[in-house]
Amino acid sequence: MQSLRRILIVLLAVVFVVIVDAAFVYRNIPNSNTELRHFDALIVLGNPAMPDGTPSPEQRERTLEAVREYKAGVASHLIFTGGAAHNRFVEADLMKRLAVAQGVPSSDITVEDQAQNTVQNIYFSDQIMEAHHWTSAEVISSPSHLPRTGLILSHYSFAWRTQAAPWPAEYTLLQRAMHFCVEAEYCLRLQVFGFPASRFLPKPA
Repeated sequence: MQSLRRILIVLLAVVFVVIVDAAFVYRNIPNSNTELRHFDALIVLGNPAMPDGTPSPEQRERTLEAVREYKAGVASHLIFTGGAAHNRFVEADLMKRLAVAQGVPSSDITVEDQAQNTVQNIYFSDQIMEAHHWTSAEVISSPSHLPRTGLILSHYSFAWRTQAAPWPAEYTLLQRAMHFCVEAEYCLRLQVFGFPASRFLPKPA
């Protein structure tokens, strides 16, 4: 019985250390590489649509945050990025429609509809920026998603900072906490083992 208790204590200690390490790594990932306050573009990261093709809560909040930043003059162009990654609905198209309905001119919006994940979101958005000779961007996503986004952005040389969209009002505290826990564990693994090899991820800038 005592040996079992010791094993449980050791396991709990290991879990505690992993949690502390994950939280430390997660909270200390850079959220910018520049002091700029105005940018060439806002990059809005996609999120899966609802099964009926309407914007999901996080997709909605990311888009509305981008609209606020655009109207505040943070950037004069928006890049909505996200393909039909999880269902048949193109994430970027839905976000554009919502932004236009909020008064953003369609001419100021570029849709990136190929990306299947966050690494590809940044890769294809960077290509759009290069084509337009844009050299800076504010990247908008949900709060828990931004540290992982920062790890990806550290591979790029353009000037960037991240901006958190509000959590959807319908999310409970438990839902928000679970999002943070999942992303913290993911970021710890990426910091320890690195990103899997991918043609969509250049070497760190």
